[in-house]
Amino acid sequence: MSKVAFIGLGIMGYPIAGHLATRGQHDVTVHNRGRAKAKAWVAKFGGRIAATPADAARDADFVFTCVGNDEHLRSVTLGENGAFAALKPGAIAIDHTTASATIARELHVAAKERGAGFVDAPVSGGQSGAENGSLSVMVGGDEADFAKAKPVIEAYAKAVNLIGPSGSGQLTKMVNQICIGGLIQALAEALDFAERSDLDIEKVIATISKGAAQSWQMENRWRTMVDGKFDFGFAVDWVRKDFALVFDEARANGAELPVTALVDQFYAEVQAMGGNRWDTSSLIALLQRNKKS
Repeated sequence: MSKVAFIGLGIMGYPIAGHLATRGQHDVTVHNRGRAKAKAWVAKFGGRIAATPADAARDADFVFTCVGNDEHLRSVTLGENGAFAALKPGAIAIDHTTASATIARELHVAAKERGAGFVDAPVSGGQSGAENGSLSVMVGGDEADFAKAKPVIEAYAKAVNLIGPSGSGQLTKMVNQICIGGLIQALAEALDFAERSDLDIEKVIATISKGAAQSWQMENRWRTMVDGKFDFGFAVDWVRKDFALVFDEARANGAELPVTALVDQFYAEVQAMGGNRWDTSSLIALLQRNKKS
């Protein structure tokens, strides 16, 4: 059992921290901007509430962060009463925020200056993966730090892989988001096409999902997409935030992303429809809207 600090109890952080306390049997201290969420977590899982990120990180062997973006991450780590002010030598900071590779490298250096370690470790699997403890974790950092972090992360992950040096985890998450955006748009178009062709969609999916068209999105989202239900976790606002990171990196490395740029525009249209908090499968709503018009 290790002493663990967990900062950020959002949709992903709340269940991840829970698995660290239950499956991992770690001594977990939590900090969240909204104290009510921290109180609810402690009432369910035990542990302690810290008033600040620094208070949470003090004496911790592992310090987890899972917040909204680069700005939030920098605030809870390097800002006033930030966690890094209290990092003890030998501690490992593990960041599950989907953020830029730039801040990952910045925090890697900052941790090393304090005699600690840092890995950028964004996750894939969505809210259900966090709740079920079946996330895929893509990690950037030093091998020695990864070796320490991996057994702790495995409390809530089905796959944990070191991709490369600091920043590699965040870059891999960008690859992940590029793939997902294109897959969902293709699935939305396919389902709309099947409906307009008066096909039995259930039979269509039962058939093509066993062939080359198969994907996680198809097997887990086709029915809810057809039913117009879009309340399954990862929100449109968030994917557009992630795409902004992707486009920033692409401008630097010269990658061309015409399909991703188009899908991002479609998500902007979903936002204009009031779908900011709908999940990413809501791309089909644009096609259904066009069908009705």
